[in-house]
Amino acid sequence: MTEPLKVWLEAEGRLLRLRLARPKANLIDVAMIAALDAALAAHLEQPVLSAVLLDAEGPNFSFGASVEEHLPGACAAMLGSLHRLLGRMLESPVPILVAVHGRCLGGGLELALAGHLLFVTPTAELGQPEIKLGVFAPAASCLLPELIGPQRAFDLLVSGRNVSGTEAASLGLAAAAAADPRQAALEYFGQHLQPKSAQSLRRAVRAARQEYASRVRTRLAAVERLYLDDLMQTHDAVEGLSAFIDKRPARWEHR
Repeated sequence: MTEPLKVWLEAEGRLLRLRLARPKANLIDVAMIAALDAALAAHLEQPVLSAVLLDAEGPNFSFGASVEEHLPGACAAMLGSLHRLLGRMLESPVPILVAVHGRCLGGGLELALAGHLLFVTPTAELGQPEIKLGVFAPAASCLLPELIGPQRAFDLLVSGRNVSGTEAASLGLAAAAAADPRQAALEYFGQHLQPKSAQSLRRAVRAARQEYASRVRTRLAAVERLYLDDLMQTHDAVEGLSAFIDKRPARWEHR
């Protein structure tokens, strides 16, 4: 199996490039999570690094997390590793820019939301469809209210509906909608980040981000327990996930 992530440095070590490299789904499974976490751990403390750009190969950013890894017996380890990765991103000392095209769903959107600035195509499809499978999105339940307010977040989390890149930008979910979000992110780096002192930039990021990151991490720990200790003990959560894997309609028993 090919490596799930491509990693390289540009701009004389000032920009770390990360590219999801298992199209067309680019699933955020344990292998992808481990590769992302290892790349960030290896590079974030390099003193000249000023930004990270995360994007994806293929027609879609990510279909989301592996549904199989959400089943009892696997979901605790998977969620724990995903949430540790998102925590590292939330506390990144340099800005993480994320460029999204195509579908960006479920765990893929949670990954994107943990970055600092999101650039999307107008026609991108972003959403948290977990509720349609009888579960919910733990990280998005903590991130979305912070980013777009409680009412807008509530709508997306309980409806499971997708929004376009254009709507994502109007909601404040994305920094910009552009025909080429990767180029838009590179231009942002070149204009606003590369000219700055890397060490001053790190302290500006910490000042702007540390309280937000702390709030999200505290809430995420509680929501993870709700997911594992409560939701996953219900019939319908397991039924919804199993039905998706089996490609059949779920039979809800409301218990």
